[in-house]
Amino acid sequence: MTALDSRPAVAAPRRRRRQWAPYALIAPTVAVLAAFLLYPIGSVLYYSLQRYNVTQPWKNGFAGLDNFRRMLSDDPLFWQSLLFSTKWVVAQVGLQLLLGLALALIINETFVGRGLARSLVFSPWAVSGVLTTGIWILLYNPSTGIFQELANLGVGDHGTSVLGDPATVFPATVVAELWRGVPFFAILLLADLQTIPKDLYEAASVDGAGRWRRFLSVTLPHLRDAIVLSTLLRAVWEFNNVDLIYTLTGGGPANQTTTLPLYVARKAVDSHDFGYGSALTVAGFVILLFSSILYLRLSKFGSRA
Repeated sequence: MTALDSRPAVAAPRRRRRQWAPYALIAPTVAVLAAFLLYPIGSVLYYSLQRYNVTQPWKNGFAGLDNFRRMLSDDPLFWQSLLFSTKWVVAQVGLQLLLGLALALIINETFVGRGLARSLVFSPWAVSGVLTTGIWILLYNPSTGIFQELANLGVGDHGTSVLGDPATVFPATVVAELWRGVPFFAILLLADLQTIPKDLYEAASVDGAGRWRRFLSVTLPHLRDAIVLSTLLRAVWEFNNVDLIYTLTGGGPANQTTTLPLYVARKAVDSHDFGYGSALTVAGFVILLFSSILYLRLSKFGSRA
């Protein structure tokens, strides 16, 4: 065999080593991430099949599906919290999308002070959740907040507590979360708006399309994937929202603002019933998983058809 004939045989192992080299380099990181993901998931699944309450250790042991039977048939607060979580997600994601899209369209235009306007729009997103709730607790304070000032002007009554009234607690909480969540949509949609070729708008104008027609025929189709992805991410985050609702209302009054994750925290952290809390967590995980898959399938995410 000549030297030329032996070159392909030597080059083949080298090519294979080069192909596997990137996977070998990222393997330690992937292993660590998998461990941090798989262990918590496995632990929750394990404890969901157990009776595990640290205040009643003599009752601990394998429970099978008893926690899930209790959840579905004997726990009306589970269904109430799930219904409120659904209501909360629909209201928040819908309103945040509409307001975020409107803001993105406005600050995408050229006008004097656009940089300052963008900074003001994006600033609530940089504020932590605890600080956000602190701001709104002060605003809603019945003695020193905004409603006290309105009452001094003759609008409304003194001592109005919007967070303690079942008729107003939901819209008041929604407004507080909108202030924090709208910039998320504005940021993502603005970034996608800036990638739309100007030629498309010029061609639509030549064809006689007005501003509304250009929005429907050019802007919205281009933003479709960004809207689908942002609404899915925000829906998951809002479903898991605990900090703002817990700080503002604590799930009250009369459990009217108790979301499923907040109910999990009560059972697992406050009542130390980790078995039942894990079962509630599994239920929330399954609901989010199948809802996300269904939403992506129905929205045809990634398809340009």
